[in-house]
Amino acid sequence: MKITSILAVGAAALALVGGSVSSAQAQAAKVDSLTIRKIYDEALLRGQSYDNLRYLCQKIGARLSGSPQAAQAVQWGKLTMEKANCFDKVYLQECLVPHWVRGAKEKGQILGNKGKGIPAAVCALGGSVATPGNKPLRAGVVEVKSLAELKALPEAAVKGKFVFFNRPFDDRLIEPGAAYGGAGDQRRSGPAEAGRRGAVGALVRSLTAARDNNPHTGATNYGDTPTKVPAAALSTQAADQLSQLLAADPKLEFELEMSCVQLPDEKSYNVVGEVTGSKYPEQVITVGGHLDSWDLAQGAHDDGTGVVQSMEALRLLKAVGLKPERTVRAVLFMNEENGTRGGDKYAELAKQNRETHLAAIESDGGGFTPRGFNVESTPAVFQKVAAWKPLLAPYLASQLTPGHAGTDIEPLVAAVKPTALFGYDCDSQRYFDLHHSALDTFEQVNRRELELGGASMAALIYLLGKYGL
Repeated sequence: MKITSILAVGAAALALVGGSVSSAQAQAAKVDSLTIRKIYDEALLRGQSYDNLRYLCQKIGARLSGSPQAAQAVQWGKLTMEKANCFDKVYLQECLVPHWVRGAKEKGQILGNKGKGIPAAVCALGGSVATPGNKPLRAGVVEVKSLAELKALPEAAVKGKFVFFNRPFDDRLIEPGAAYGGAGDQRRSGPAEAGRRGAVGALVRSLTAARDNNPHTGATNYGDTPTKVPAAALSTQAADQLSQLLAADPKLEFELEMSCVQLPDEKSYNVVGEVTGSKYPEQVITVGGHLDSWDLAQGAHDDGTGVVQSMEALRLLKAVGLKPERTVRAVLFMNEENGTRGGDKYAELAKQNRETHLAAIESDGGGFTPRGFNVESTPAVFQKVAAWKPLLAPYLASQLTPGHAGTDIEPLVAAVKPTALFGYDCDSQRYFDLHHSALDTFEQVNRRELELGGASMAALIYLLGKYGL
């Protein structure tokens, strides 16, 4: 689209949003439109997100909190920010994080009445205990579709068995994140509830709509349950097969072997790069993603893309000659996946320092084609942000939706009450095919889509920095 077309579209849409447009408003819209075009040009022609992501994924790899790779990623993040030469200062924020280790590759098999084993693709859920003695655990299986169904079962139907949670994604939902949320309680809380009912273990259908043989991990929380039982995710194919065989033979058994272990907490860090505001330095805008990842792959879309986009957004602003009027921080949060200790620490320090936070932006939904942003704010603030839609529309990033912005920035709400939170929103139809699985690798990321996302975040930072909320 030509620049003249962009300006025409922007002016027309601005009139629709705000009614009549003064000459000063029209001139401001023209300046903003040209500036944002420069940001996207820089990203598409000279963007650095893709190369940074390649190094993070292929040279460091999986970065579960507490691991040596997570420590390497912290040093990489700090060095990469320093080399970018666009931050006034780069520093670390110390936090203690969980250190869970998966151990040897898990084994699972379905055992029929003739004793023949059928291999089942499994992986331990994050935070799970091992099978007793790290040896195979064999027991019968009871299948349920919900926690309520488990609760309604008599004790004899559960005791001494594996509870098999087999609620699939609701494929009628257009937004996959809604399906993930609808199925997620069985992974988060199912194993704890199974232990309370006297089960010996929990098997959970992977949280994905994909029909394949790749199990998806993710955190489970035992809470205060006195009995922690081994918890494993089944691939969707394995779950379907187990369900079918169980219907034909309710007395079949499952055998699971896992050697995971929870070690003492480790010292780790958030990585922060800061640009001091030229006019309102006391007002802070945060942009970030989480540096840690699950351990089955390289953590490319979850959340390597968010990490590199957050750093790149600040580089883009400097590359086109912009100095934000508000202070902007790029934050690489540690431990989103199994504890949110990094997000909690960032909010704690912000409160301790009595900081004023205008806004926070998080990218943690993959590095796919931009759509816009989820927004957490008052209706009045949302309307002000909506006036910027014409400026983002030429780049297909103008979809603004009230909704959850991000796990790492959420603690800021209670700590310092930012005016608004923004979650970078992209085309997520393929995200949960890869999420928390061995498929989340660098090769699954498209360069243009990734760089467009960083530019969209930079454009929003530019507007927030210039106009406030």
